[in-house]
Order: sequence, then C-alpha cells, then structure tokens
Amino acid sequence: MSRLGAGFLLPGGALEVSLLAVAALLLIGAGVWLFLSSRESAAQRERRRRLTLSRTGRMGDGTIIDVRDCILFYSYEVRGVSYTTSQDASELKNLLPTETCTLVGPTGLKYSSRNPANSIVICEEWSGLRPAVPQFHEMPAKESSHT
Repeated sequence: MSRLGAGFLLPGGALEVSLLAVAALLLIGAGVWLFLSSRESAAQRERRRRLTLSRTGRMGDGTIIDVRDCILFYSYEVRGVSYTTSQDASELKNLLPTETCTLVGPTGLKYSSRNPANSIVICEEWSGLRPAVPQFHEMPAKESSHT
C-alpha cells in the first residue's frame, strides 16, 4: 500500500533513492579527488610566482650581498623603502655560474608594484644577474733598455 504525499515513497522508490545516494557519493568522491590532485606543490607555487614577476614585475636595481648554497641574499630600494631579502635559486642552479661568489655586487631585479617586498633576481625566463667584471691586476711595467 502506498501513500502519496511529502515524505513518503512509492513502491520501488527505495531503489531510486539508493541509486541517487550512490551517484551523490561518487560525485562527492570525484570532487574531493579533483580538489586534492589539482593543488599545487610549494615548488609549483614558487615557480608560478617567479614567472608572474618576470612577466609583470617592475625592474629595479639591487645589490647581491651574499651567496650561500644557491641562496642569493640581496638588497634594494623602492620609493625610499629599503628591502633586504633572499631568493632560493637551487631550482635554477643550471642558470647560475659555477663560481657563485662572482655574483656578489650590482644586480637587476623585478618586483611587484603592489607588494615591492615580492621580488626576484632570476627565474626561468629572465635574469638580472650581471656578468662578473674580470679583475685585472696591474702587471709591473717591464724595464726598457734604451741606450
């Protein structure tokens, strides 16, 4: 015997409800899987940050003050505010010179106009690193023998 009205099921309705519940669980599971699998890793977020700054950042001048294990420590000034920060360039090691100590000195950089503390010195598409200027040592002049 079936009753019609809110909250009551017709005969055979239990099967439909079960199928809808299974479909809903499958959709929820697929949604959770897509959400979890689409999340970026820290390395992916850092790469995206570097590339965004490379494409949209403003250029400036700075000074690399130290290099340790592919971490570039540098300082710069934007609109009268001084910033000292670092960039981990270990993922870009192939773009760095073998003697990283030669990087100490003037450099170019790109920074976000909305957040000047967000800056880079190097990325996959751009580099503000300046080639090291060769240091010439003055050789003593040879004595000439004019007679």
